Amino acid sequence: MEFSGFSIDLLFVFFLIAIVAGFLDTLAGGGGLITMPALMISGVPPLAALGTNKLQGSVGTATSTYMMLKHRRIRWNDIKYFMLFAFFGSALGAIVVQLINVEILSFIIPIILLFIAIYFVISPMPHEGKVEPSISESKYKYAVIPAIGWYDGMFGPGTGSFFALAGVSLKGHDLVHSTAIAKALNFSTNVASLIIFMAVGQLVWILGIAMMLGQMIGAWLGSHCLFKINPLYLRVIVVLMCVGMLIKYSISMGWV
Repeated sequence: MEFSGFSIDLLFVFFLIAIVAGFLDTLAGGGGLITMPALMISGVPPLAALGTNKLQGSVGTATSTYMMLKHRRIRWNDIKYFMLFAFFGSALGAIVVQLINVEILSFIIPIILLFIAIYFVISPMPHEGKVEPSISESKYKYAVIPAIGWYDGMFGPGTGSFFALAGVSLKGHDLVHSTAIAKALNFSTNVASLIIFMAVGQLVWILGIAMMLGQMIGAWLGSHCLFKINPLYLRVIVVLMCVGMLIKYSISMGWV
């Protein structure tokens, strides 16, 4: 049986991929490192892959954000303005990416994936203790947050990790608290870019719906494990998954 060219088996595979991605993204960020290459390997065009990734990712980050607020790991009044500027940055990035030649995007995506994988391998692990901020509140709010939002609108994978690392290295937050805040910021950027991709019709709905269901489950599980699992193990898993997807992507493109 098939739905709009996608078999039940393939939809189930993407459902499982989304569970894993939602779980890892909630814990350590980088879920897009799994979902984006998977979408492109399946033959989804680059822009539609980006849009579909935002659709399913929005559900995952919405679930984890709700869990963070529900269990009072983050407070609405502390994050609402950061979410606003993240939203604007992401919307602008999503508009700009519509103007990029998809042929170029096909080459940019694996390059960025490789860069992110290398970054996670060579960068030091964030500290656990809280230290003094190394940047002012205004610079963080008006420059750093929108810049990461811009990246998410343009591409996306690793955004949650970037928000978490920025909170640790620039604001002095401990790793767990910074990761919790990153969920809300990533939700805001996902929604902003999703609106743009929906407006231009760059979505594969049937794949997106299957992955949305998986993201809900994965994010729910990840939210319950966030404060129990060593992020180092998850970081290794994300890098390995990224490298594996890069190899598969290169083979599918005929580069290897």
